[in-house]
Amino acid sequence: MCAAVYVLSTVTGYVLTSALLLKCPNLLYRKKRETFLSKHISHRGGAGENLENTMAAFKHAVDIGTDMLELDCHLTKDEQVVVSHDTNLQRACGINANISDMTYAELPPYFCRLGVTFQRECFCEGGEDKRIPLLRDVFDAFPNTPVNIDIKVNNDTLIKKVSELIVKYDREHLTVWGNSSNQIVKKCYRENPHIPVLFSFPRVLQLLGLFYTGLLPFVPIKEQFLEIPMPSIITNLLMRKALFDHLTARGIQVYIWVLNDEEDFQRAFDLGATGVMTDFPTKLKDFMDRNGLSKAE
Repeated sequence: MCAAVYVLSTVTGYVLTSALLLKCPNLLYRKKRETFLSKHISHRGGAGENLENTMAAFKHAVDIGTDMLELDCHLTKDEQVVVSHDTNLQRACGINANISDMTYAELPPYFCRLGVTFQRECFCEGGEDKRIPLLRDVFDAFPNTPVNIDIKVNNDTLIKKVSELIVKYDREHLTVWGNSSNQIVKKCYRENPHIPVLFSFPRVLQLLGLFYTGLLPFVPIKEQFLEIPMPSIITNLLMRKALFDHLTARGIQVYIWVLNDEEDFQRAFDLGATGVMTDFPTKLKDFMDRNGLSKAE
């Protein structure tokens, strides 16, 4: 009987403490410093309105007031950091070659017409700008715009050079980087712990386990940004307002990607997501303007 009472009281104490700290995490942790807040995020610069990852796409997104540019980085044969999504150039340029096997001068232009990855039967036709840009071009053109960098390959030189560019352009407070690979995220953090990192996929799974067992309020978190893909099975488990509220109270921003219709925009913001990543920055901006969401708080 005594043992049962002891177990019951211990479990009750744990549940109540977990619930309290889930609701009020600042009783245990100091909130992470947020140097920028991004509600409107342009995926690949807005791949549904301009050719993805081009300077034209980035300029259009910044001109309409995006809070953040999302882009992807690779390293060329002559060790130039370029902004492009695919490792191989076949889909975007029609050449069966890897970016890493070509110098920057050898890289071909993009096709005039590219499919939008996260929108079925949708194609984007670009204008004159079909060039694969350098990361430094983006930093030069948009010095005050936060940038979300997906390190596409596990390459120590790429990670080092991206870090060097971020430091050179004084952007440690305006950049977040990472990848779904936990190994890449760990390398990014070791290379420069002053640049905020994203949750890798294994860390997202760990986050889920901690949340549903009640342990999350007791565990320190080094990441500052959680990106949730939608739709997916994992998304259904992660889309919990209590989780979003807990993370944002700890200074961790929560982004949902890639959302391209207003119903999904509304659902994400209703659940407390910090921001939405989209291929259609104009559509998202119009939605946010109509619903009083445009001004970052």
